Amino acid sequence: MNHVIPMGESKMIGELDKTEFFKCTKLINEEGHLEVKAVIKGNNPGRIFVDDTTSPKTGLIWLGNHDGFFFIGDEENERFNNHINDFIDQVIFPEARKLKINNFIAIGHHPRWEKTIERVFEHRSMQKSNQNVYKFEKSHRKDHNAPSISDDYQAFQMNKELYDNTDSSLENIEFLRSKILEFWTSPKEFFQRGLGYGIVYQNKIVSLCFSGFVAENVHGIDIETLEDHQGEKVGQKAACCFVEDCVNKGIIPYWDCEATNKPSNAIAGNIGLEHFSNYFVYIFPIA
Repeated sequence: MNHVIPMGESKMIGELDKTEFFKCTKLINEEGHLEVKAVIKGNNPGRIFVDDTTSPKTGLIWLGNHDGFFFIGDEENERFNNHINDFIDQVIFPEARKLKINNFIAIGHHPRWEKTIERVFEHRSMQKSNQNVYKFEKSHRKDHNAPSISDDYQAFQMNKELYDNTDSSLENIEFLRSKILEFWTSPKEFFQRGLGYGIVYQNKIVSLCFSGFVAENVHGIDIETLEDHQGEKVGQKAACCFVEDCVNKGIIPYWDCEATNKPSNAIAGNIGLEHFSNYFVYIFPIA
C-alpha cells in the first residue's frame, strides 16, 4: 500500500512503486553508498518515499533487509525536511513496530546530509557512529595469503544445488536460505546477480560470505560466522574465496563495517581491500 502525507497544498511525501524507482536515478551520488544504487536499480528489495512522485528531488530509501534508511537528493529541501518527522512517526514507525524493528538508522547518501539529519532530528535521542568502507582496487592490489584453517573445515561455493539440499546433506541449510532472503527477493535473483562462499564443519554450515547488495560490477559483502566457530579464521577464509572469485570475474568487492569493529576492519585488510571512505550513521529509538 502506498502512503502519502500532505506537504502544503500541492506536494506530499509519497511512496514510489518499484516500476518508478528509475525516477530517483538522478539522485544517486556516484561516490555514495552501494545500497542506494542497488535498490534504485531494482537489484535488491527496498522502498522509496519521495517529495514528489512525478519528479522527485529528495527521498528516503528503506532497505529491504530493514538495516537502515538512506536520505537521498537535495538535503536543503525544506518542504521535505519540515514534514519528514511526521511521516516517520505516522507511517514508518507503525510499520517498523510490526516488524519488531527497535531503532531508526538514518544515513545520508552524501556528506551534506549529515548536518541536515542532525538538525531535523535534534529533538530525538540520537546516537552517532562512524562507518568505514573498503574496496578492492585492482591497480593497488596487494598480495594476501588465505588463512590456514583446520582440515575439519571445508570451503564451498554457494550454488542452486547446494541451496536445494535435496539429499539433506547439510543439517542447517536454513542458515544459508535465510541469509540470502534477507537481502534478495528470491534465490533466483541471488544466483543470477550474486555469488558467495561458505565453510562447512561436520555437515553444518558455519560461515558465509556472499553478495548482499549489487549494483553494476560492485558487490557488497555480507559475512556471518556462527558464534561457536568465531576465532577460527573461517570467516576470513570464506571472504578470501569470495574476493578471489570477484577479481577473476572483474567484480569489485565492497566492504562496510563499523569503525569500532576491530575484527571486521582487520579482515578487510587481510583479504586485500583498501579503505575507500567513511560516513556517519545516526540511530534513534522507534518509540
